[in-house]
Amino acid sequence: MCRWLAYSGTPLLLDTILYKPAHSLIDQSLHSRLGVETTNGDGFGVGWYAQESIGTPALLKDIGPAWNNRNLREIADHVRSPLFFAHIRASTGTAVQQTNCHPFRHGRWMWMHNGAIAGFPLIRRELSLLVDPGLYSDIEGTTDSEMMFYLAVTFGLDEDPPGAVARMVGVVERSGRDHGAEFPLQMTIAVTDGECVWAFRYSSAGASRSLFYSTRVDTLRELHPDMAFLQEVSDETRLIVSEPLGDLPGAWNEVPESSYGVVHAGADELHPFAPQPA
Repeated sequence: MCRWLAYSGTPLLLDTILYKPAHSLIDQSLHSRLGVETTNGDGFGVGWYAQESIGTPALLKDIGPAWNNRNLREIADHVRSPLFFAHIRASTGTAVQQTNCHPFRHGRWMWMHNGAIAGFPLIRRELSLLVDPGLYSDIEGTTDSEMMFYLAVTFGLDEDPPGAVARMVGVVERSGRDHGAEFPLQMTIAVTDGECVWAFRYSSAGASRSLFYSTRVDTLRELHPDMAFLQEVSDETRLIVSEPLGDLPGAWNEVPESSYGVVHAGADELHPFAPQPA
């Protein structure tokens, strides 16, 4: 399937997170340890918010693998951001094309996904008819991930992100089961409005793809006082990743099954997650 990371905190060059860690996302594009596929080479994408103002995020996407993309390597040394998403893709059947690369964007929102809707070609039309007609023309690609995004926007992402995602999942599972899928959905999702980051781990089978969040920076400073990087970032800095970026003891915590977390100013949150009827 795919691997992704979400970063929020002290503004950093993208290179600091994308390339420098021992098991960076670039390394994972060739040598994933916890993914379904070892290689994730069906395209990549990076989305970020400018330091000066939080508004519509910038996106860079390409259909080639992340490990040898010169444009990604170039911007990573020059773009600094307090909040960015990065995603490497392993297609589950839809075309390898730029419009199918994550993250997806709508206004100030960004969305990325690892997983799949079972039997998506059979229910794609049914799901698309549930998207707000005013939004439908904004769908550019053919992936289940983008369809999930626009269903969540339709079901109230602006007002209630956890509720909108829960209603999206409820619709997908109902439709999938109506068409014979025993376990219709597998997902880890990150979504942000440029201020908060929400991350979800859920699957119909109760055996979701891997997802981890970083330990509080102040705790890590106590555990590893010799690490310069930890002295340079704020206590608010957080990472959410498909798999750990390294083996630093105490640095990573698994997101519980059927749960979602919120990263924002102040104390972070972790809550149970369950589908809701739309």
